[in-house]
Amino acid sequence: MTFDPAPFDLGPALLFCPADRPDRFAKALDRADAVILDLEDAVAAADKPAARAALAEHPLDPTRVVVRVNPPSTPEFAADLAALDATPYRRIMVAKADAALPALAGFEVIALCETAAGILDARDLARRRDVVGLMWGAEDLVASLGGTASRDHRGRYRKVVRHARAAVLLAAGAEGIAAIDAVHLAIDDLDGLRAEAEDAAASGFAATACIHPSHVAVIRDAYRPTPTEVTAARRLLDAAVSGGAVFQFEGRMVDGPVLRHAEAVLRRASVVE
Repeated sequence: MTFDPAPFDLGPALLFCPADRPDRFAKALDRADAVILDLEDAVAAADKPAARAALAEHPLDPTRVVVRVNPPSTPEFAADLAALDATPYRRIMVAKADAALPALAGFEVIALCETAAGILDARDLARRRDVVGLMWGAEDLVASLGGTASRDHRGRYRKVVRHARAAVLLAAGAEGIAAIDAVHLAIDDLDGLRAEAEDAAASGFAATACIHPSHVAVIRDAYRPTPTEVTAARRLLDAAVSGGAVFQFEGRMVDGPVLRHAEAVLRRASVVE
């Protein structure tokens, strides 16, 4: 199929914020393109009721908010959905999603594929009408496999993790929905974050999630094309008007896929101002 991406209006840097810390809600949203209010891993079991109440008591702009809910296999899932009835939030991220995910009418779902089952079910999830995006996670994935570390001694993702990342991106791309790259857990490793975010942008991810405010600017810079790249993309597309289906431009053979690369550069430039 020809890739025609569905609109993704959240921007490239999505910042997680614990839902039991309402004092951080507005600050997180101010610093990032969108905030992911987290009812799952970031909140202890005893604090989840208060976190659910905080969603309604401290409202934010719903167009820039995603709420991560607990896995459907847990009793917390139903309580999370019930709490959302008192809020304007209708875009949710479902933790540990797989093919057993129940229908979620009335919500725009980002399916978080972070288990072996979830990775294998990514294509089926992407085909669902209620799913608008896929995200993947490395640490829960490795835990689901009985492993002990997602990265090797050089700090690089292990082969199985890289495979999972690619599988989620391909599943999302095949259905024309957004793919979101995983968080970089090493807070002070900004160079590593930058390299991964640049690769994510170039590969086709729509956004990268993060866990610390210092990561936002790095991610936005990684997704923002340079002025040189924008100029080159515009010149190439201008040349295509009279260049025919396949033509040479500045010593390079140009055809349809190359033109779509240039279009993607301009699309990213319009999103990351």
